[in-house]
Amino acid sequence: MTLTLWLTFLVAAVLISLSPGAGAVNTMSNGLKYGVRRSLPAILGLQLGYGAQILLVGAGLGALVASSTTALLVIKWLGVAYLVWMGVQKWREPVHIANTTGSAVVSHRQQFWQAALVNLTNPKATVFLIALFPQFLVADAPHGPQLLTMGITLIAVDCLVMLGYALLASQLFRFLTTPSRQRQMNRLFGGLFVTAAVALASFKRAA
Repeated sequence: MTLTLWLTFLVAAVLISLSPGAGAVNTMSNGLKYGVRRSLPAILGLQLGYGAQILLVGAGLGALVASSTTALLVIKWLGVAYLVWMGVQKWREPVHIANTTGSAVVSHRQQFWQAALVNLTNPKATVFLIALFPQFLVADAPHGPQLLTMGITLIAVDCLVMLGYALLASQLFRFLTTPSRQRQMNRLFGGLFVTAAVALASFKRAA
């Protein structure tokens, strides 16, 4: 992969990560509640899910999943159900007083795996990567190193963008000084998770 081609891919990777989606909502929700540092497990979890999607496509299994209506539908509706569940949980989440230490929080492990499932159950990522990778693959060069470069680029960019989303959300924390404001914010993010579920439910492959 030439430098020019990689830079073009880098721009595409940035635009992909900046596009609002379930991963961004998950990161902002954690950033708002816990701050940047405590959002790191969730961000890493998202990258595990993203990395699994990249490996799936790179190994050629993504094409199999994308060509199987049944497999894609199962993954799709698991993702829809999971996002709705997260939205309901966020909507019903008890409020806690801002700046109070020792508040009950979700464990690092729970944050990690919840975030990983957000990306693992997103078939849009699989289909999108199948469409993206061939545009940048050099046919007469070994595909392995090229896919590795693109995969590392996608994950590195997404990490930075998610950190930015967490930082942006964490700045809102100081405004959540009353239970009513926290309740409104919980319901906002709960609604965003459900909105992401609706968007996933309406996703259809191009014929």
